[in-house]
Amino acid sequence: MISQDGFETLAIHAGQEPDPLTGAVVPPIYQVSTFKQDGVGGARGGYEYARSANPTRTALEECLAALENGAGALAFASGLAAEDCLLRTVCSPGDHVLIPDDAYGGTYRLFAQVLAGWGISHTVVAMSDLAAVRAELAARPVKMVWVETPTNPLLSIADIRALAHAAHGAGAMLVVDNTFASPYLQQPLRLGADVVVHSTTKYLGGHSDVIGGAIVFADTELAAPIGFTRNATGGVPGPFDAWLTLRGIKTLAARMDRHCRNAMRIAEMLAEHPAVAEVFYPGLPAHPGHKTAQEQMRAFGGMVSFRMLAGEEAAVAACGRTRLFTLGESLGGVESLIEHPARMTHASVAGSVLEVPADLIRLSVGIEDCDDLMDDLQQAL
Repeated sequence: MISQDGFETLAIHAGQEPDPLTGAVVPPIYQVSTFKQDGVGGARGGYEYARSANPTRTALEECLAALENGAGALAFASGLAAEDCLLRTVCSPGDHVLIPDDAYGGTYRLFAQVLAGWGISHTVVAMSDLAAVRAELAARPVKMVWVETPTNPLLSIADIRALAHAAHGAGAMLVVDNTFASPYLQQPLRLGADVVVHSTTKYLGGHSDVIGGAIVFADTELAAPIGFTRNATGGVPGPFDAWLTLRGIKTLAARMDRHCRNAMRIAEMLAEHPAVAEVFYPGLPAHPGHKTAQEQMRAFGGMVSFRMLAGEEAAVAACGRTRLFTLGESLGGVESLIEHPARMTHASVAGSVLEVPADLIRLSVGIEDCDDLMDDLQQAL
């Protein structure tokens, strides 16, 4: 049953009732590998071995399903573990998938270097170009349309509702990577997507202290086959990882509000900076996906990318001059990060159609004092 409680309430309470034994208001960390059975086959509450199920992980999954307005959710050891499990469950050798022309490098590597050897082929297409997507859907049978919105790292916006209509009309499933937006800013299942995937490492965890992933599905029919594959292949998070992610989720709404406010101010500043050639942020009216983002997102997120007018070496140098923006991969934590995608997170797409500009810098804007962050970028540039 879908709850009528507000997002902030669900983030704190969904799946997190006080412990019935002690009254603890935070779900316990069930740091256990196996459970006593009441007779052969008599598992208490369905718990028998922690790879198959763990109460702390169950609490996280119930919360994630509620936040995404889904029928159910499954948690994983990482975002890529979630993606791999989904693809190997839903797809078979010979199936074809459409993927974004601006996808996360790890997702592209999974398709191009792992699943391709298993017989799953893919076509790269700009998901913001609905006509191009429809043309690819008409060209051959497609099993799945894989969407990121906003994309990583160029922050392109795709119209989820329109893509769902196009995909379903062609008999394809629509999967949306909602990592950059988080369920607070965007709920793809409400817009017609079949499945949402997350790297919970990012905004959901929010503190750069845990690795995790998740799948949330609109139809409970997917729960059993995906759950079977997860149990058979074992890519599950430990109970402490699940607990840390749950702890982060409690403050997701408050953090995202601050991330978005800071990112908007920084994007506006960069758009006026003489050293900057181009800014990618869907909150700017000049962004080509601004109107679509307004329609399907609560706000525009905490990620900002921009190109340096002086080229690649200037971008690399600027990344090394910041004081508060830490040079590092990943994103979505409370602290601000800066990186050079071409040499870091997206090195795996070098030489491919997904290759990112060499003069690009990507910012994960944290929740520090925004004036301090802007001063730091000003001196670095």
